[in-house]
Amino acid sequence: MATVLKPSKTDVTDVELLRRPNFATGDVRLPAVKDYEQVDDEVVATLHPTVAWFMGLGVAIFFLLIGASAWMYQIHEGLGVAGYHPPVMWGVYIITFVFWVGIGHAGTLISAILYLFRAGFRTTIYRCAEAMTVFAVMTAGLFPILHLGRPWKFFYLIPYPNWRFLWPQMKSPLVWDVFAILTYLTVSTTFLYIGLIPDIAVLRDREKNPIRRRLFSVLSLGWRNTDREWRHFSRAYLFLAAFSTPLVLSVHSVVSFDFAMSLVPGWHTTVFPPYFVAGAIYSGIGMVFTIIIPLRKWFGLKHYVTINDLDAAAKLALFTSLVVGVAYMTEWFVAWYSGNAVEQQFFANRIWGQWWWASAILYTCNMVLPLSLFSQSLRRNTTWLWILSIFINIGMWFERFVIVVPSLSHEYEPWQWAGYRPTWVDYAILCGSFGWFSMWFLLFIKQLPIVAIAEVKEIVKPRLRTRHLQAVDVTGHHAPFMPDTPGEFD
Repeated sequence: MATVLKPSKTDVTDVELLRRPNFATGDVRLPAVKDYEQVDDEVVATLHPTVAWFMGLGVAIFFLLIGASAWMYQIHEGLGVAGYHPPVMWGVYIITFVFWVGIGHAGTLISAILYLFRAGFRTTIYRCAEAMTVFAVMTAGLFPILHLGRPWKFFYLIPYPNWRFLWPQMKSPLVWDVFAILTYLTVSTTFLYIGLIPDIAVLRDREKNPIRRRLFSVLSLGWRNTDREWRHFSRAYLFLAAFSTPLVLSVHSVVSFDFAMSLVPGWHTTVFPPYFVAGAIYSGIGMVFTIIIPLRKWFGLKHYVTINDLDAAAKLALFTSLVVGVAYMTEWFVAWYSGNAVEQQFFANRIWGQWWWASAILYTCNMVLPLSLFSQSLRRNTTWLWILSIFINIGMWFERFVIVVPSLSHEYEPWQWAGYRPTWVDYAILCGSFGWFSMWFLLFIKQLPIVAIAEVKEIVKPRLRTRHLQAVDVTGHHAPFMPDTPGEFD
């Protein structure tokens, strides 16, 4: 678990120590949060739109319109404007598809797997990760459609009764992706909504606008905060967490089969499923840092999303970085140990040849820079964590680039070897995907709480009905009750 800071001065008395507001202890994880009313007031206060929020939303919509315009141009002119050139017929669209699917995996990891393991640091950051998951999967689902020559025929990928007795080609990776995305989106959205029900009820009780109050009443499913409702809620949440855990492992494994089932050099390997899952979790945690660190500052939530929570999440990022690094080295070893000349030539070309620059970005961002997280001072430095998260996002996009492009451009026949150069359409649609994701996320954070109100209250000491002695000192005498400590008498 995260490190708990000690007082730097040795002459601090017991009474003074009790008054200090920002020292977490084993039973007080949020010492600056005194009661449930404070949680409601401060979290709900983040929902009021500001000028900066409208500016950010405008920028996101602007980038979205750039991507949409480029897509309209591509539909009119054909896929040739997207930079496809034989033999590289998978380009930025498939790279970005895998990137966004990976981003979506951190939400399920933080909200489901860490919930099953009762990891306390997830409490204040999992809502952000869950929302990020849903919108990242929504973004990823667009790219198989963008990749189609006739995107208006996308429903051919879905098995449905039709008069021509057509059936999707189940050997096609595109069909696998459709089922993986739809399953993951359905479960992730359900998981997010179930966790939101108690918080929506809080918004319903505080809402003055009759239309919004009615809407929140419908969305909260008549939540009355009774013991019976909490029992059913806890069981449903636990079931969904257990159900989502194998899903987070299987979905990205299915995505990895898009590559591993082929005979293309660099793809035909059994290490891809765990390699893709570890990389997805790693990239998702990087995106969580990219989002939550600015939000905790802009929304004034530093005493909720504490340094201890970020420290623990950074340790998880460090662990997944090491796992990804082992996967990279496993690829190198298998190519050398196999004795396959084609595989060896491919990896030599990827590391020292035509694509050395992409591999250098990949290994620097994903293996070298994360080693800084071994330092406790850097793990607890929010500026460095945010900068590192940007490098993680860049590195993980280039990981997918290195997987897709060098393999297709350097297959078995030397006369087929070629390069790849994305066009402005590729870059525009890539920017549009970030605009699409950012637009939905910005809309979410001003409509629903970005910090889970109900779960935060579980780690806040309630007000006491009777006066309670705080502790017993080393002499066996009770320490005096301090009115400004968590659990104060009301």
